[in-house]
Amino acid sequence: MKRLLLPLLLLCSTVAQAEKPVAPLHIPGATALSAEQLVELVLATPELVIIDARKEEEFAKGHIENAISLPDTEMSTEVLAVHVAHKQTPLLFYCNGERCLRSTNAAKKALSWGYKSVYWFRGGWVEWREKNLPVEK
Repeated sequence: MKRLLLPLLLLCSTVAQAEKPVAPLHIPGATALSAEQLVELVLATPELVIIDARKEEEFAKGHIENAISLPDTEMSTEVLAVHVAHKQTPLLFYCNGERCLRSTNAAKKALSWGYKSVYWFRGGWVEWREKNLPVEK
């Protein structure tokens, strides 16, 4: 029985992962960035607001330096305006990576509300950590 349990668990895990949605390659109106491009943007754009669209528990375990925790499910025009008063202010959204749609949803919301300079880090937290870039806890 034990010999069957491990392969079965691995199969279930693989199937569950395959069922998770994949973030699109592009979001119309947003500029998609790699981790290296994000580092360049941060250095060149001091007014950039970085928004972590993940759950607050995930944010608490670690996040990109100077990021603001704003889960996509809690984002509204009023809440975003508290952090970003001017719609021309550059914004960057990220979440857990390609298998997470939180930053996709948040970036789409910001664009629909008239924000003009929206960046999106599709690789998100997974890519950031893989490249050993600076984090805060």
